[in-house]
Amino acid sequence: MVDVEREGPVARIFLNRPEKANALNSAALEELRAAVAALEPDEALRVVVLGGRGKTFCGGADVAELKSLNAATAGPFVEKIHNVCKAIRELPVPVVAAVHGAVIGAGLEIAAACDLRIAAEGTKFAMPEVRLGIPSVVEAALLPRLVGSGRAAWLMLTGEAIDARRALEWGLIEEIGDGKGLVQKLLAADREALRVQKQLLQLWGEASLATSIATSIERFAQIHR
Repeated sequence: MVDVEREGPVARIFLNRPEKANALNSAALEELRAAVAALEPDEALRVVVLGGRGKTFCGGADVAELKSLNAATAGPFVEKIHNVCKAIRELPVPVVAAVHGAVIGAGLEIAAACDLRIAAEGTKFAMPEVRLGIPSVVEAALLPRLVGSGRAAWLMLTGEAIDARRALEWGLIEEIGDGKGLVQKLLAADREALRVQKQLLQLWGEASLATSIATSIERFAQIHR
């Protein structure tokens, strides 16, 4: 359900369940989390690209499993989605989501956890959970930081889709294309500086301004040792 390919310092991870629109069930989520986590100690790694096989990036959580959830299993299931996102954010190198087709629900949460997002022309993005009788949770919390509170509310309260052009306008994605040029730009950066910058960017999104600046000064000094 998950393929990993290596091209020198670049690792490419593909969701590979095309007959189910790469929908995420528990097994696929655990396999994806393990594939991401296995890359963390790799010192030669510079960039990770996350994509999907077939006609779409990810159709969201597997509907059959969603229908089977109850009070005892619902929490552990969405925690599996969070664990994938956490593993992506904990990777020391930039992770690029290279998406196409559709990016729905849990698939959009996983894309949001990546450092950068590139979409093919015509890609659709949606958070339709409210139409299924459930709220959007876990890393959906990243969306207000990416697109602003009003636009995040529009996505999650209406459940309607936006296309790649609007996603670019809203700041949900950084570029429309295949991401090859972006990967080359990341590879051209200094390896250690890039890793530190990823850490700082994540910190800046969560910490106070004073803490962000103080930690930045510390890390800048450490680079010069």
